[in-house]
Amino acid sequence: MGRYTGPSCKLCRREGMKLFLKGDRCYMAKCPIETGRPAPGMHGQRRSKLSDYGIQLREKQRLRRMYGIQESQFRLFFDRVAQKRGVTGELLLQRLEMRLDNLVYRLGFSSSRKGARMFITHGHIEVNGDKASIPSMVLKPGDTIRVLDKKESRDYVSQYMEAAESRGIQPWLSLSKQDFTGKILHVPTREEINPIVNEQLIVELYSK
Repeated sequence: MGRYTGPSCKLCRREGMKLFLKGDRCYMAKCPIETGRPAPGMHGQRRSKLSDYGIQLREKQRLRRMYGIQESQFRLFFDRVAQKRGVTGELLLQRLEMRLDNLVYRLGFSSSRKGARMFITHGHIEVNGDKASIPSMVLKPGDTIRVLDKKESRDYVSQYMEAAESRGIQPWLSLSKQDFTGKILHVPTREEINPIVNEQLIVELYSK
């Protein structure tokens, strides 16, 4: 199954919460979640009781859609962290946060993760001094992310940085607005990530 190309707001309505897929629009009063629009489909207003499997599936879909990842890639991420020592659910969240597209979004270089992926694949980002064009690459503490020293690259970023900074840069990242550079200070803790999901339900779903 290919990448979803339909309306982003429909995904938020399906999950019943903001997934922040459309950048600044998500902070406006006309956001469908703010206006109380029901889930899509002719039965969207009905609230049927979910089974345990249904609850687990919704948590997985919510997290996967939040980060804009296809099912096969999400499962690969899970399988990799499941082999490591530690709390699997927390390790999964940390690995998702350390993706380059998410970091570009968190630093305010783009208004959404989808926009960040396009910005990266078009060659506007450097990682540790080298041009990076793979949005899914996983970085580590100490790595630096820099917008190319090109007018078109920095003009694009400038329109989003101020709004992102007003909402607050993540405490595990540092940002130099003058140099258009961000740095990973440490791997975020579960409290610093704080997505509105119960990751343990995802672990239970994949462990069946």
